[in-house]
Amino acid sequence: MAKVVFMGSPAFAVPSLHALHTAGHEIVAVYTQPPRPAGRGQKLQQTAVHEAAEDLGLAVFHPEKLRGEALDAVLALDAEVFCVVAYGLLLPKALVDNRLCLNVHPSALPRWRGAAPLQWTLIAGDTTTDVCVMKLDEGMDTGPVLARQTMSVPQNMNLSELHDVTALKGANMLADVVGHLDAVQPVAQVGEATHAAKITSEMRRIDWTKPASEIHNLVRGIYPMAQAFLRDEMFKILRTEVNTLWIHKRMGEPGEVIGMDSTGVAIACGVGVVKVTEMQRAGGKAGATADVLRGWPAFKNGAQLS
Repeated sequence: MAKVVFMGSPAFAVPSLHALHTAGHEIVAVYTQPPRPAGRGQKLQQTAVHEAAEDLGLAVFHPEKLRGEALDAVLALDAEVFCVVAYGLLLPKALVDNRLCLNVHPSALPRWRGAAPLQWTLIAGDTTTDVCVMKLDEGMDTGPVLARQTMSVPQNMNLSELHDVTALKGANMLADVVGHLDAVQPVAQVGEATHAAKITSEMRRIDWTKPASEIHNLVRGIYPMAQAFLRDEMFKILRTEVNTLWIHKRMGEPGEVIGMDSTGVAIACGVGVVKVTEMQRAGGKAGATADVLRGWPAFKNGAQLS
């Protein structure tokens, strides 16, 4: 069993922490982002990893930056490997150069290096992806890969679903690599690198002049944040389907509601049609489109979404 320092923050990292703990590795310290204000009351909220680590009785540290005394304290820790899963801070050169630092990255490296690999896998319409355990170096997700598993990405899988599948797969892979450090062989990344930039607020707003397939992939890639407008009211589009019979046809003006039934609403795009099957009005509950539209008479055939 190995001595491990774990570094992670959001829910994606929690399965990896649990997998290492369950495998019997000694977790000498957990590093995570500091508690920050959240919710309507703006109360300080610990990260998901912070809460999980405390439940396991582990020592938790949350410096704002890994510099000065905080970096000295990290380098003084007696550990064979540092496991980094969505920590949220770039590790300083002094750490990656002098310690074995492993990272779980949910993309087919070198495709989708960066902050939002899951989102861009879906936005791009990739039909397969990888989960990698890699050795960190100075670059952003440029280090050699120690383990890689390929998985299919169904056409209607959304961000939440891909997140959960890859988090669990990555956790099991990480625990296995840490348990066999002497046997694993690093393999350099090969192929064209692409950058998975952060998702911006501007990207949330649907452009109905885009093809139906692009709109569908955006909705599932930034779930549950895709936004549309009817007149001055913003609402969220949570799930869509693409009508394959109409995918290459122009059926109406982009953003025009061209059909409604109990299964959803058909909306014309620049090319093709998307059916919205789940949505949410501002201040309301998410649900099936037919349920959400009850009591919204302005949302009807011929209505134009902006």
